[in-house]
Amino acid sequence: MVFNILVIGYAAGFCTAIAQFPQAYKVFKTRDTHSISLAMYLIMTFGVFLWFIYGLLLPDLPMILANGIGLIPSTFTLIITFQNVKRSKKQSV
Repeated sequence: MVFNILVIGYAAGFCTAIAQFPQAYKVFKTRDTHSISLAMYLIMTFGVFLWFIYGLLLPDLPMILANGIGLIPSTFTLIITFQNVKRSKKQSV
């Protein structure tokens, strides 16, 4: 039996890509990001973006797919978090 290393790449990519969807879904439903760290999501989203670019440059399909898909919920959560921080700063003034 021949072991295909791409299986690990696709499995890891699948896990990391879908891991962010439950948080994004919760934010979508509640619009509550009070307990989410803006700095963490900013850094994480930027990191996922860089991994996506890295995958494009290699080219590495598992890396491209995982990080391309992972950018969707990460970016959504980051945008809503930014909006809520901006809104809460306006309300406190």
